[in-house]
Amino acid sequence: MATTPSVDVADLSPQAWRLLRVAAGYEQRTVEQEVDDILQAHVSMLESGTRALSQPRKQELFDLYAAELDDDQIEAVATHF
Repeated sequence: MATTPSVDVADLSPQAWRLLRVAAGYEQRTVEQEVDDILQAHVSMLESGTRALSQPRKQELFDLYAAELDDDQIEAVATHF
C-alpha cells in the first residue's frame, strides 16, 4: 500500500496515470488481470483523459502501481506530470 499521503488520486493527470503504470512494470492488459472489473479499455481511457473512473477504482489502481514503486518515484510523477 502506498504511503505517499500527499498524492491525491483525483489530482493525477492522464499522463501521470500512464507513467505510474509503466514505471510499476504493468501493461494495460496485465492491469486487467490484476484488478477485478477493470478492463484494458478503462485503463486506456483513464490514461487518455476520455473517461474518469470512480474514486475507489482509481485508488485501487494507484495502490497496485504504488506497491511496485517507492514514495520518491510516486511523488516525482505526481508532481511533475
